[in-house]
Order: sequence, then C-alpha cells, then structure tokens
Amino acid sequence: MNREDFPMLKNDLIYFDNGATTLKPQCVINEITNYYENYSANAHRGDYDISRKVDELYEKTRDDVKEFINANKREEIIFTKGTTESMNMIIFGFMKNYLQKDDEVLITKTEHASNVLPWYTLEKEIGIKVKFIPLEDYEVTIDNVKKSINNKTKVISLAWVTNTIGDLRPIKEITKVAHDNNILMVVDGAQSVPHFKTDVLDTDIDFLAFSAHKMLGPTGVGVLYGKKDYLEQMLPLNYGGGMNSFFESDKSLEYKPLPYRLEAGTMNISGILGFRKALSYLNKIGMDKITNYEHELKDYLVKRLREIDNIEVYNENTKSGIVLFNIKNIFSEDTSQFLNHYHVCVRAGNHCAKMVKDELIIKNTCRISLYFYNTKEEIDKFINIMKGNKDIFKVII
Repeated sequence: MNREDFPMLKNDLIYFDNGATTLKPQCVINEITNYYENYSANAHRGDYDISRKVDELYEKTRDDVKEFINANKREEIIFTKGTTESMNMIIFGFMKNYLQKDDEVLITKTEHASNVLPWYTLEKEIGIKVKFIPLEDYEVTIDNVKKSINNKTKVISLAWVTNTIGDLRPIKEITKVAHDNNILMVVDGAQSVPHFKTDVLDTDIDFLAFSAHKMLGPTGVGVLYGKKDYLEQMLPLNYGGGMNSFFESDKSLEYKPLPYRLEAGTMNISGILGFRKALSYLNKIGMDKITNYEHELKDYLVKRLREIDNIEVYNENTKSGIVLFNIKNIFSEDTSQFLNHYHVCVRAGNHCAKMVKDELIIKNTCRISLYFYNTKEEIDKFINIMKGNKDIFKVII
C-alpha cells in the first residue's frame, strides 16, 4: 500500500521494524527540506513574514493533532521530544505533586521502560507504591484490573498496545473502572495512535503520550495530551524562552498560558512541520483501512510461520501488527543477524521492556512489527529465508 511514496523502499530492503520507527514518505521529507530551504525562522519569536509563516504552520500542526485524536481543546496538545519525554512530564510534572506517600500506581510487567522507570523513580523519591496488574494469556482483563484496585490506588498507567506482546488493552472500559473509583488514567499510545483511530473524548482518558516518528513523522517530536484541568496543574520540567510572559530583577515573573508554558525553548520546528504532513498522509489513507490491512498481514504472517517446524511464535492471537518469535535454541540476536544478511530488518532483544521475561519465561525474542506499506510478498520472501535457518551459522560466522 502506497509503497511508491517511500524512498527507503526503493532499496533492496524488507523493513519489519516499524515498532521502533517507521519509514518516512516523500511528502514529509520534502516539507522538512522546504522549511530549511525557504522559511527557516524560529517559532513565536519574529515579526517578519517567514517567522509568521512558521507560527501559522506550527499552530496548524497543533490543530491537526487535536483533530487526529479528537481532543476537546487545542491547549490540550503539548509538543515534546517523544513518548518518553511526554511520560516524564506527566509523572514528574504532574503526578509528583498530585500523589502522596503510599498512594498506589498500577502498571503491568509488559510496559515499556518509559512507563516503568519514571514510576520507580517516583516511588524512591516520594514513597508511592508501584503495583502490577496480573495478566491472563499475556493480556489485561477488566476483572484483573478490578481485583488490583484498592482505596490507595490513584493511577492506572498502561500502554494501549504493548511494544512486545502487541496486546490491545480495553482502554475505554479500564478508564471507566478507573474513574468510577476516582483513579486517573494514563495511556502510552506509542504503538496505538499510529495504527488505529484514537478518540480521547470517547475513551475519556486523562493523559496520552505518543511519538511522531512511529507514525511516518520525524524523530524528536512527540505529543503530550492531557485534560486541560490537569495540564493547568502541571509544572514545567523546562524553564526558559517562549514559556514566560515576563520576569524582572525584583524576582517577579509570569508564565504563559497553555500550551506554551510547557514548551520552553526552541522546539523541533522542522520536525513538527513534517509531522503535519504525516498526519495528513495518514488521514488520506484512512486509519480504519490501515488497521484492517495490518490485521490481514498479521494473520498471513502467523499462518506462514506455522509452516516452519522450529519456529516458536509467542503472541499469535493478539490484535496488532506485532509478532514475537524465535528459532528454537537460537539466540534472537543471531537470528536478526541471519536475516540482516538477506536485508531483512527485525528487532531482537528485550525491546526496552525488560520485565516481559517474567511473563514469557524467556529473556530475548525477535520482533516483527508491521505497517501498511508492508506486503504479503515481503512476508513470502521472509518465510523462504527462514526455511533455510538450519544454515544460520554458516551465514553469520
């Protein structure tokens, strides 16, 4: 689908690592180049024509993000460096002042590092308790969420789709349970927003974090969505230019209103403008079409992998384009090196989710993460290569 728009695909390459980052269409690349060649000014700093153009396109991107996730207000869209920074802003800019000692936060053992390490740090700093929701067949169930809640639970923080198992969480239903118990809902959307239609009003989530580079945009750009009432209480993690109205020698100062108060310094302007083109591109294809096609590809890939006796697949039934597998008795990095010899790109290791081993009972896996520009023909080529895996060490040594 739309493969002709991606310069990288003109190379002899099968790219199956879209969970790490996606390829960029020519329109995104052109927009970044256009900015640097024709109107490379700062945002919200100048009173001349090209600066005003940057301001207009920068804020147009904010409006486009608002529409893309169906947020209520444009002030609820904060630009960041990526999901990791967005999660850190939520946890250290808001939760650090919202939570108290012995308050409990629920996560799972299959979360990405950015939804684990900041909470662990907050536990050490202010004495909150991080607890784990038990999983069933690697997935979160409403019953287990309810069983994990007590009167000290103040936050549930989950990936909508995990970057390892690829399980799709029932976020709307979990959020209702959370709110019925006066619990805030934080969602890591890095692996969900790029792959299916996201509606923050319908789900009623309180915070959402996601990255541009996982949805055709540039690296170094992310989004923090939060309900306005909560963002108003968030303390900036960065202070400096662009986020203050004034400061004086008598120590008086005033910060700007949302969203600018949380966007100190010069942002990744070219990346944000490129992200606008990525959003437009995804909208033209249609998120429902992308979702359905990815599910078709996943089913086809799993079916073909079953043809190979010594392949173990760990998440056949999850509803995403992520497939975890290993060649039996072969280290995952050796498998990735074997595939690299044939110009096939897959991820190997623990995928920044080091506690998944507690669920899978295996430390390292290979991950294929599909996107709409992948094809069944690529899967067929991959399967033919994998059928020769008994010669793996002849290839990589």
